[in-house]
Amino acid sequence: MKISDITVMICDDSPLVIKKTGNVLRKIGINSIITASDGEEAVTQYKSSKPDLVFMDIVMPKKTGLDALREIREFDPDSKVVMASTIGTQSNLIAAIKEGAFEFLQKPIKEEDILKVINRMLKE
Repeated sequence: MKISDITVMICDDSPLVIKKTGNVLRKIGINSIITASDGEEAVTQYKSSKPDLVFMDIVMPKKTGLDALREIREFDPDSKVVMASTIGTQSNLIAAIKEGAFEFLQKPIKEEDILKVINRMLKE
């Protein structure tokens, strides 16, 4: 799989985070980008689109990122969901790993972190 073939979903309740992450993804050659603004929408979007990689905030309205991660992993055990958070990082990190997160990133997410995650995904 090439970078240009990847579909990525960005789920965050901040339109600015979605925009910035999307800009980084497009800059590195990913044009197939799906967005969701809460965990509930993320689960629905994942089930209908089955993206190759998901960047998901933990703290969101309607359904937390951890709850959405759990549902996505139940639907697709091979899903690759990258959790991102600024709040309570240590406890969220442990919970995200227990739920099967592919990776955990500290916000704000840096371009080099996105590249590392995508390169790791392409190698697996």
